[in-house]
Amino acid sequence: MPERVLAFMAHPDDAEFLCAGTLALLHQIGYEVHIATMTAGDGGSAELPPEEIARIRLNEARRSAEMLHGSYHCAGLKDFLVTVNEIAIKRTVEIVRAVDPIIVFTHHPNDYMLDHEMTSILVRHACFCASAPNMKTDLFPSAVPTSRIPYLYYCMPIEGIDHFGREVRMQTFIDITSVMEVKEEMLKCHESQRQWLLKHHGIDEYIGRMRQWAEMAGEKVGVKFAECFIQHRGHAFPKENVLVRLLANFAHEI
Repeated sequence: MPERVLAFMAHPDDAEFLCAGTLALLHQIGYEVHIATMTAGDGGSAELPPEEIARIRLNEARRSAEMLHGSYHCAGLKDFLVTVNEIAIKRTVEIVRAVDPIIVFTHHPNDYMLDHEMTSILVRHACFCASAPNMKTDLFPSAVPTSRIPYLYYCMPIEGIDHFGREVRMQTFIDITSVMEVKEEMLKCHESQRQWLLKHHGIDEYIGRMRQWAEMAGEKVGVKFAECFIQHRGHAFPKENVLVRLLANFAHEI
């Protein structure tokens, strides 16, 4: 059975912006890819009601994950209302247990919106406690506890800046130039969001912004496109930078 990697984000399309290239490279070396979101993106339309845009975006997220022969999971929380509470913790733990990943990617703890920051906390906590048998989710059917605490990586915050516009330092850069087309096609699956921005901005800013941020990361290490991460190395979490070992031909540390 192949090892599994999990990108656990707040909304559909977040993984595509932040780590889809790295997921594609891991898929190429035999890893099973899972993408999860806290919400179905029910706030992502100025015209459609929450239930309808959520249905559309769930299907878009599934299609994107399938491009890497992967699976998609949703915790079913509400857009703009992701917070740390008992229900959210249990649902997050349940998804982490169901996947039992060796590597997890999530949002940086310091990002531009609360949903992202709360997701970061929830995922970190779930990675820590999902292996504890006495952590009961009270959900049925319940997945068994995970076999280990996974390697946890935080993605670059949107635009690479904190709340005050200061650059956020990242450590591990992955050259995604060879899979940039895959990343772009995955993002294009989220047509509802792309069309919404096209209508309001008159240009394909959706794809353009993604490329701009990947170019910005690439410039740091002298490649065309990159994604960048910082590893959670707190107590009990694995300390080895496993991305550098697995993706040695693509990885740069600064």
